[in-house]
Parts: sequence; structure tokens; C-alpha cells
Amino acid sequence: MSLDVDVTTNGLRLPVSRARIGEIAQRVLRGERVRNALVSITLLDRRAIARLNAAHLGHRGPTDVISFGFTRATQADPVIGDIYICPQVGRDNARQRHEPVRRELTRLVVHGVLHILGYDHPENGSREHSAMWARQEKLVSRLAGEAKT
Repeated sequence: MSLDVDVTTNGLRLPVSRARIGEIAQRVLRGERVRNALVSITLLDRRAIARLNAAHLGHRGPTDVISFGFTRATQADPVIGDIYICPQVGRDNARQRHEPVRRELTRLVVHGVLHILGYDHPENGSREHSAMWARQEKLVSRLAGEAKT
């Protein structure tokens, strides 16, 4: 079994360590019974994620998380995916939710991993009532309460 997660911060200062971000991703993968995975998590500033958002999704402006999961030919093949997170947008989200920034960054990592595993949600106001959101929040509650570094 190999759950390889690479985290790149691009020099951004974070309230959560690179190691903790990788650990969160690995815990989600294990919780979803993934045995083999190659996942990259890249943290970007607002400008960089806005460019990615426009180029790949056709949306204007920065967003909190973008995920690209690659289709597996068989269940035996590894899960492969790229996750891009903007911690600055995460901080804004945390303020709006009246939650700690560490919890929101945990949520973004969990959200990104669930997307590369094939979970999806509606893009309208009902996204927070989706099965994906329920799974995400269960994982966030469990993981955000663990040791923080």
C-alpha cells in the first residue's frame, strides 16, 4: 500500500504545516479505503488560483479549491490527482463561517481529496445538503480535532 501525497506551499505562510496537510489527505484516502494513491496538493495565492480557475474551469476570480482527478482504468490502479488550494480564500471562508482558519484549511483539503475520489456536489445553494458535503463535514469534524502543527 502506498499513499503518496506531495504538498507544495510556494512560500505561502500557513497556520497548518505541510506535513499536517499531507497527513489530512492520507487520512481521508485511508478512510475511503484507498490503498494506492499519488496526490499533489499545491497552495497558491489569489492571482495564481484565479488564472487556473479561468484557464481550466472558465470561471472568473479566485476560488478556494480546485481538484483534478484522473480516471482509473481499473480499481487496482492508483488514485491520481492534483489539488490546488488558495489559503487566502480559505481565510475569508473561515471568517464568514466564524470558524478557525485551521478548520477551514482542513475542510479544503478534505473537499479536494473527495473530489479526486469522484465525489461531487451541485454548484448551487444545495451543495451543503449533498451527500458529499455530509461526508466532508464528518471527516472535517474528526480531523480538525486532532493534533495541530
